[in-house]
Amino acid sequence: MTRKVIEELLPSTDKYEIRERMAETTEAVSVIMKKGTLPLGSFYDIEESVNLAQKGGILTMKQMLQILYNLQVSRHAASFLKSDLPPLPRIGQLASLISVRKDLENEIDRCIISEDEMADSASAELRNIRRKIALQNEAIRNKINSILTSADNRNILQDSIVTIRQGRYVIPVKQEHKSRLPGIIHDQSATGATLFIEPQSIVNMNNELRELELAEKNEINRILAELSMLIAEAGDDLINNQRILIGLDFIFAKGRLSVKMKAEPPEINVQGILNIRDGRHPLIDPQKVVPISVPIGKDYNTLVITGPNTGGKTVTLKTVGLFVLMAQSGLHLPAAHGTNVPVFQKVFADIGDEQSIEQSLSTFSSHMRNIVDIVREADADTLVLLDELGAGTDPTEGAALAISILDELYERGCKTLATTHYTELKKYAIATPGVQNASMEFDVDTLSPTYRLTIGTPGRSNAFEISAKLGLPDHLIHRARGLLDENAIAFEDVIAAIEKDRKLAELDRDEAMLLRIEIKRQQEELERRLQKFEEQKEKLLAKARQEAREIVQETKELSDLILSELRELEKYEDKSLRNRKKEALRREIRELQEKNSEKLPVKRNFKPVRPEELNIGDRVKLLSLNQNGELISLPDDKNEVQVQVGLMKINVGLDQISKVQNGKKQETTKKSQYGKLYRSKVTSVAPSCNVVGKVLDDALVEVDKYLDDAFMAGLKEVTIIHGRGTGILREGLAAMLKAHKHVEKIRKGNYNEGGDGVTVVTLK
Repeated sequence: MTRKVIEELLPSTDKYEIRERMAETTEAVSVIMKKGTLPLGSFYDIEESVNLAQKGGILTMKQMLQILYNLQVSRHAASFLKSDLPPLPRIGQLASLISVRKDLENEIDRCIISEDEMADSASAELRNIRRKIALQNEAIRNKINSILTSADNRNILQDSIVTIRQGRYVIPVKQEHKSRLPGIIHDQSATGATLFIEPQSIVNMNNELRELELAEKNEINRILAELSMLIAEAGDDLINNQRILIGLDFIFAKGRLSVKMKAEPPEINVQGILNIRDGRHPLIDPQKVVPISVPIGKDYNTLVITGPNTGGKTVTLKTVGLFVLMAQSGLHLPAAHGTNVPVFQKVFADIGDEQSIEQSLSTFSSHMRNIVDIVREADADTLVLLDELGAGTDPTEGAALAISILDELYERGCKTLATTHYTELKKYAIATPGVQNASMEFDVDTLSPTYRLTIGTPGRSNAFEISAKLGLPDHLIHRARGLLDENAIAFEDVIAAIEKDRKLAELDRDEAMLLRIEIKRQQEELERRLQKFEEQKEKLLAKARQEAREIVQETKELSDLILSELRELEKYEDKSLRNRKKEALRREIRELQEKNSEKLPVKRNFKPVRPEELNIGDRVKLLSLNQNGELISLPDDKNEVQVQVGLMKINVGLDQISKVQNGKKQETTKKSQYGKLYRSKVTSVAPSCNVVGKVLDDALVEVDKYLDDAFMAGLKEVTIIHGRGTGILREGLAAMLKAHKHVEKIRKGNYNEGGDGVTVVTLK
């Protein structure tokens, strides 16, 4: 559905609409870069199904599952676009219109299991009927088994098996003994030797079973009718959701294209200024494409592009035309930031050779027929692209005609890009205001184009240089030069001189630019270092002042205390007591001196040992004590280890130890063995476990081991594939999973995950 919208996409000529389309694309890119693309999947076209339900029709289970999937996608899209995202004025407004119908979604999910199976829980009546069917089947099988195992019937039976014909249980009886088993004949074998007879004793039982099956079918139809009514009631919301999903899918397709092309949103203007900066044609290999810059519409409205064949002139025209149409369609452009694109009402192009045998058109005639139409329709809001203007006829007449056409288009205000080989057009562009020359570069040394577009200088044909490189004799080239008009030779020489000077100027400019960038970088680095130095100096000075104030204050307090105690000592008559007091005072003064003296630096290892290089038991050297010890713990979250030196256990940082060479290491620990096992599990555990066809006991053992491996590997969600079958395997596994130590929760698979045939497990 979205592909159809894209195929019908056309450029707009309304500047407001173009800007809105462009803004949508920009919003989509911002979402993709932050959270990834919108999780839509391949939603279904449910409009026809909803219309059928609204007309009173009953939908099939397949149609309802498609509606269920669209409901789920709509809910997921609305949730995705409401959380953890920047403001999205356009996409957000579109997402806010999504109608989340969780009630209808839950009801369909509760009732429908697959395209051809309805859940027992769909209604109490359906569950009751199916229980009766199961009991009736069991009763019929018991009755038939008693017939098969009867000694009287052993000789008349072809095989001791039960089959079903036309929905009835029958027994294969030999043709010659059909009269010995009363009943209804439903079928016979291809040879006629075997008759499939429904014994008279189970006819009524089969009739009751058939009635129950019809009741089951009627109940299923009743439930489908009820669900169809619910769908009809929500029909407008469902169709509206689908259209919103198509719109969002289209917008995010534009966003994905922009990301893939590494594109930028251009600026849209109405002043007629076209300025493509480093544009890359999106159909050329990104590794090989040469960016081009094309300005037009400000200082000049006509650009004459010259240069050699296969030099990129036509690609330049196509890039300009394609970029204009992409921008007016709301697409980002693979160009540099700052690209400007005007809103053109008309875009005309005459590119390629359209000569026709059927219409008796020559190359010149086919081009001229297009140009006639262009001149008739062109106006001030028109972009015109002309390839090889005036080619295909006499050069003199063709050049004159080309100049006349360019003059006419310029007078009408068109923006015109034209490619040519004519020297007269190069001179015309130089001499005419509002017309500018441009050229495609060509490397004569390698005989290959560079595909670079240069604005302001005409290009040379380089015919003589190329011929000389290819081996044409010099005398032929000299003769050809002599046949040229002197003015033509002088003009080509002037162009060559301009081209040479331009390249030298570009080299000087690039060198000066690089030098200026480097000087600016060095200046910024010096300013940053100076600022950092000043900040550190201020911090150190402030800290020093604070410490000095603290030392002065502490010294003053201690001196006051000493003076006080000296006065007290004079009162003591006991000499020994006086001496002890004096010694205590000296100790306090000594401690104050030691406290305020510069501390000895602690030895550090400025190339510390990496944590992964250490093992418990390694011999290490404790730098602060200059002692060897044994490592008894690995680095903690503070990068500290515990080292035993003699009887002491010391905690130190990694920068305070060095590893002793040839130190003893312990044997490989269980932890390292567990690490290897863990790495093995991470790389080998699959996201699902398939136990289809296995008996329950074997399946329980295999799933239990698989859950251990998945838990060890760090998987968050795994899938157990058990199939539908009779449900024994599914129910047995469900009981085990609910009580499993690694399991947080379980759920049955969605429609697109495998339905009732799988169980999705979320691990703790």
